[in-house]
Amino acid sequence: MSKFRRKKGKGLQRINTASLPDIVFMLLFFFMVSTTMRETEVQVRVTVPEATEVKKLEKKSLVSYIYIGRPVSHVARMYGTEPLIQLNDKLINEEGIPYESVQDFVLFEREKLPEVDKNRMTMSLRIDQNIPMGKVDDVKQALRRAKALIINYSARKEYQEQGRRR
Repeated sequence: MSKFRRKKGKGLQRINTASLPDIVFMLLFFFMVSTTMRETEVQVRVTVPEATEVKKLEKKSLVSYIYIGRPVSHVARMYGTEPLIQLNDKLINEEGIPYESVQDFVLFEREKLPEVDKNRMTMSLRIDQNIPMGKVDDVKQALRRAKALIINYSARKEYQEQGRRR
């Protein structure tokens, strides 16, 4: 006749899952904000040359990309196998010197930037290592005429094995 009974078989307490949806949505929101989507689809094959000294770009929002290379297979059906120039996501297929397209591209990209950063706009050239230098020189001349004077050449760091160069 005891007033106090011993509780048997209760086991472990249950975990409170009331805040679980909050945590899931917080993680989902974090990954949505921090993930960047690919801005352009590269339609030319580019194998950048190796360099002994490589420096990263500081402010990528000021960079516009120019790709020069041979077209990938599905694009080659339309344009052939001659080297093409891709300005961010737009292919240009002009015979001769691509002055007007490159100049229009530079002006369009410059207008998207704030007034403070317009003079610091960088044109990054990603050029296939097997492209003739004449095509690259044409693009450089067009950039010079468009007053895009800060040019970056993309390259990959030279592979070094045990302190020796290849």
